[in-house]
Amino acid sequence: MLSEAKYRTQLLQAYMVDLGIRNALFTDESSIAYLAGFWGYLGIEFGRPTMLVIPAEGDPVVITPLMESEMVAQMTWLTDIRVWEDFGQRSWALVLGEVMGDTPGDIWIERAHIPAIVRTYLDDRYPGVPLHDIGPVLGRFRMIKSPLEIDVMRQAGAVAGAMMAAAHGSLSEGAQEYESALAVIAAGTRKAAGFLTDKGWERFVSPMIHNLQILQSGQDTSMVHRRASVKAYQRGDPVYFCFCNMAQFKQYKLGFDRMFHIAEVSDVAARVQQAAIDAQQAAIAAIRPGVQAQEVAAAANEVYAARGYATGYRTGRSIGVAYLEAPELKAGDETVLQPGMTFAVDGGISIDGVTAGRIGDSIVVTQSGCEYLTDYPRQLLVTEP
Repeated sequence: MLSEAKYRTQLLQAYMVDLGIRNALFTDESSIAYLAGFWGYLGIEFGRPTMLVIPAEGDPVVITPLMESEMVAQMTWLTDIRVWEDFGQRSWALVLGEVMGDTPGDIWIERAHIPAIVRTYLDDRYPGVPLHDIGPVLGRFRMIKSPLEIDVMRQAGAVAGAMMAAAHGSLSEGAQEYESALAVIAAGTRKAAGFLTDKGWERFVSPMIHNLQILQSGQDTSMVHRRASVKAYQRGDPVYFCFCNMAQFKQYKLGFDRMFHIAEVSDVAARVQQAAIDAQQAAIAAIRPGVQAQEVAAAANEVYAARGYATGYRTGRSIGVAYLEAPELKAGDETVLQPGMTFAVDGGISIDGVTAGRIGDSIVVTQSGCEYLTDYPRQLLVTEP
């Protein structure tokens, strides 16, 4: 992983030379993991930034809190690691100023992800200096996954499959939503642990499946990002599991969703769920090199329209080290699909604020079509009475 992160960074630097970009500042966790090979587990911004400065020529620099520096040094291929302290004179702003210099020229940042405190610092220290967006530049590299990345994403898919099987097995009348979440976490963690060793870089990779489980059941099924509660399942309840913030391994994130029904399903709910399944399958059947992203969404939308349902915002999104990358499978996105692109492809509709259909899988585009990264039955799923 580290040798590949180094290679990516060198490619980016060569591209920066061609574009006339002198320095780029990366602050997004997924970008830093992609280029430098390390990440932390806080996942929040509260005034303690970690940053990566990449010059077009020369060695990149990591800027990190002192308390994180030992682990960072063991996880990254980079050798220039500058630390800052919470107390005293050596603040992160001082270190960043030392690295950037007094006259950095145009500054390239991740405009959509830069923390407000870092953006404010740049505005104050370098008034009038243009701030350009390096995000789309790096995004071009991240669109196509390498064989190593795809292997890791297949492992993430195996972890997700174990999670979904545990979710299915947890469902019964009277069982509570949080019990399903616990089963998912345990199964996914055990599966992830089986892919890891306690040697080298991998000893810093946690197998723990975390984040709050997205789960809705019964009358709340259309509340798309509701979290598991103490609610008990009742006969006939639809139950929706979304693993989009949990199905991940070594920082690679997948999309994976399934809808279940407790013991029985109404005719209306069955029709809606089948429409979602059929739309997703139509989208997946349309995926192949040379097709535009919007054409995949159109294939799904044709199914919804034929069943008399309105379409949603998008049919899918590119995935990788971030939850959302470019391109997206939606109307207006003319990106041409290429082998090595990876997507979460969804089927999802809600017809009355209560009745909903949901399904989602992750795929990789191949030379002739696509292959699944996630696997679980793609059919109407009703638990045993």
